[in-house]
Amino acid sequence: MNKSELVERMASAAGISKAAAEKALTGFIDGVTDALADGGKVTLVGFGTFSVSERAARQGRNPQTGATIEIPARTVARFKAGSKLADAVK
Repeated sequence: MNKSELVERMASAAGISKAAAEKALTGFIDGVTDALADGGKVTLVGFGTFSVSERAARQGRNPQTGATIEIPARTVARFKAGSKLADAVK
């Protein structure tokens, strides 16, 4: 499912226009992005938790040459599925 298909499904489920559903989805994405950029987390009970995690620096291999390379430390976004989402996917 892509963004336009999600917007269409949101609009039909909520009985609103596609434009309103797209604004709502964009607002949700912006809210989660801002919270994670500030180092926080977003918890939606039953659905899941978006959080920020630190990855340590490590060594890797260039698959073309086999040479060892340094992979720098970085901050990454994570998502952990909630119980209702996990049960629905089973």
